[in-house]
Amino acid sequence: MKDAVGCRNPQLEVLHQLFSSATHDASAAMCRWTDGLITLSLDEVREIPLAAVCSELNIEDNLLTMVVLSLEGELGGAMILTFDDHNGRQLVGSLLNREVDESCPWSDLEKSALTETGNILGCAYMNALTRLIDRELVPSAPYFIQDYGASVLQQALMVQAVASDQVLICRTGFHREGEELNWSVLFVPTERMREAMEAALHSAP
Repeated sequence: MKDAVGCRNPQLEVLHQLFSSATHDASAAMCRWTDGLITLSLDEVREIPLAAVCSELNIEDNLLTMVVLSLEGELGGAMILTFDDHNGRQLVGSLLNREVDESCPWSDLEKSALTETGNILGCAYMNALTRLIDRELVPSAPYFIQDYGASVLQQALMVQAVASDQVLICRTGFHREGEELNWSVLFVPTERMREAMEAALHSAP
C-alpha cells in the first residue's frame, strides 16, 4: 500500500507507526463519545510539495465546516477536523440524538457538540504524542469555523513552509458501522515536533 505512507520512505514508515498508535487511541475515544457509532482509521502519512498540498488532499477552495486546535511553541502543530456542512450536521444530529435543521444557522449547542468532538480527538492524539516524546503537550481550546479549507490549511502549514517546500500531513478518516465517511482529521506537526517524534522512535528499545 504505497499511498498509506506516501512512499516507502523509512522516516515516514516510522511516523506511520506513531500515528497508527495515536489513531487507535483517538478511535477508541471517538467510539466512546458516539456510543459505538463512529471509529477512525489512519489513511496516510505523506510528504507533499507545498504548492500541491490542497489539490493533493482534494480541499481546494471548498467552503468547509471545521474544528481547529493547535499546539503552541517549537514542538507545535495543528489539528484540523473537516466536514462539508451536511456531514458536520449529521455528526451533530447523532451526538445530540435529534434532527438538525440544515436551513438554520448553527446553534451554540450544535457548535459546542462539534468542538467537543475536536477536543476529544485532540486530547487522544496529544496524549499519545506526550507518552512518546516525554514532553507535556497542551492543545489550545478547539474552535469552530466555517471557511475555505485551502485558506485554513495554508495557515496551518506556514511554520513547516519556512523550513521546507515539502510538508508532512497525517490524515485520518472516519467510519460509521463500516461505511467510510467524507470527514477527516489532518494533523500538521512543526518541523521541531517531527524531529522530536523521530528521535524518540529511533531511541526506543
